[in-house]
Amino acid sequence: MSVAERVDGFQRRHPWAGFSLAVVYKFYDDRGPHLAAIITYYGFVSLFPLLLLFATVLGFVLQGNPSLQHTLVHSALSDFPIVGPQIEHNISAYKGSGAGLVVGIVGTLYGGLGVTQAAQAVFNRIYAVPRNKQPNPFTSRLRSLLLLVLLGTGVLVTTGLSAMTTDAHAFGGQLGFWVRIAALVFAFLVNVALFVGAFQVLTAKTLQTREVALGGFVAALGWQILQSAGTYYLSHKLRHASEVYGVFGLVLGLIAWIYLEAMVVVLSAELNVVLHDRLWPRSLLTPFTDDVELTRADVSVYTSYARSERYKGFENVDVTFDPPPTE
Repeated sequence: MSVAERVDGFQRRHPWAGFSLAVVYKFYDDRGPHLAAIITYYGFVSLFPLLLLFATVLGFVLQGNPSLQHTLVHSALSDFPIVGPQIEHNISAYKGSGAGLVVGIVGTLYGGLGVTQAAQAVFNRIYAVPRNKQPNPFTSRLRSLLLLVLLGTGVLVTTGLSAMTTDAHAFGGQLGFWVRIAALVFAFLVNVALFVGAFQVLTAKTLQTREVALGGFVAALGWQILQSAGTYYLSHKLRHASEVYGVFGLVLGLIAWIYLEAMVVVLSAELNVVLHDRLWPRSLLTPFTDDVELTRADVSVYTSYARSERYKGFENVDVTFDPPPTE
C-alpha cells in the first residue's frame, strides 16, 4: 500500500481529518483566494467613504465633545490594528460638513452595495446556486441594503462597547475588570450574530440559523484572532512603520488586512456548506488526477458545479461520470 493510500484511508476513517480536508478541497475547488480577492477590492473601495461618513456624522452629533468623537473613531478603527492608527491620523478633523456628508453617503452606498453584491456572488458560488435561482438585480440590491443596515448596526454596537471598555473615562466613569470582560464577550457574541445573519442573507438558498451557526462562530473567532495578532504585530514589529512607508504602507497594509478577513469569511462559509451537505470524505488525490475513484462527496460536489450553470428553469443539466481509466 502506497503512502497516498495510507493517508487517504486515514482521513476517510477519521471524520475530523476527512472533514478538514473536504473544507480545504471545497475552498480551492471554488477558487477561494480569487473569491476573497473580489470581496477585498470592493471592501477597500467602500472603506474610506464609510469612514468619512462616520467621522462627519460624529462631527454633527458630538460637535461639543471632541474627546468623545476621538474615542469613538479610535474604537471603530481598532478593527484595523495594523493600519488603523495611520487612518486615524489622516482623519484628524471631525467637524460636521455638508459636502463630506453627501460624499460619504454616495460613496458608502456605491462601495457598500458593491461589496455586498460581490459577497452575494461569492456565496452563491460557494453554495452552487443555479443562475436561474439567484436573485434578480433588484432583489439582490434589496438584500444588499438589508445587509448594510445589519452590518452598520452591528458595527455601531461593537464600536460603542469597544469605546466603553477601552476609554470609559470619556463617558464619565470607570468600569471594573469583570464588567470589561463581560463587554468584550458580549461584543464577540454580537460579531457571531452578525456573521450568522450575514451568512443567511448573502445566499439565495434558504438556510436555518443552526445551519450557519458554526461558520458564524468560526468567522467571529478568526476576526478576533486577526485583530489580536495584528495588535501584537503592530506593537512589536511595526511601531515606526508609518514613518518609513507612509501612504504605501497604509494602502498595502489595508488591502492585506481586508484580504485576510475575506479569506476567513470565505473559509467559514465553505465549512458551513461541507457540514450542511455532508461533503466528506473526499478522495485524497481527486484534485490532482483523473485516475481516482470518486467518493459520494466528490460526485455531489462536481455535480453541483455543473448544475449551478443552469441559466433557465426549463434548461436541463444531466451529469454523468465515466469510470476512471484503467491500465
